[in-house]
Amino acid sequence: MDGTEAAQEPTTPPSLLLIGGRAGVGKTTVAWEVAAQLRAADISHAIIEGDFMGQIHPPPQHDPHLSAITERNLTAIWTNYAQLGCHRLIYTNTLSILPETAPTFHRALGPDVHITRVLLTATDTTTHQRLTARELGSELNKELQSSARKARLLEERSPSDTVRVRTDGRRVADIAHEVLTATGWAGPAHAGSGPSA
Repeated sequence: MDGTEAAQEPTTPPSLLLIGGRAGVGKTTVAWEVAAQLRAADISHAIIEGDFMGQIHPPPQHDPHLSAITERNLTAIWTNYAQLGCHRLIYTNTLSILPETAPTFHRALGPDVHITRVLLTATDTTTHQRLTARELGSELNKELQSSARKARLLEERSPSDTVRVRTDGRRVADIAHEVLTATGWAGPAHAGSGPSA
């Protein structure tokens, strides 16, 4: 360097928290509580609901499973957040923790992204109760069947480094604290009071 160029500060590699789990397990609720605990500690982060990245009907003919449009949308949103200096992302989606999703996140966030996978778990009884209370439209039976099928898939195929966190009968703040601890983003802190998941 000849002194005329400003020194480039090293960039922090992105860090990604993937929260997966069957429908009714509490992914969205827990993710937003993780975000609340990060805000309370004044730790920068962004949050994306993965289900919203491919909500278009009918699917494009060249992309029937919506994987390409999901990746394009994720890339665009993360680019905007990263330009603001953000390097931590919370991402929720049922199957996001499966190994075949990793290339998508490496392309969208960068090859040096550090990924923490968390699988939220709950019994059939618990998820049935939650889905029955949540799904007021015409797709309850479809959601129940899909939830049970994906629970089996996640148990069978989650990578060995996946952190499993039980949600049955626990306070949301405690669940989120356990999830946040897995990331290393914040030091140990007392999880505040709050309702059960």
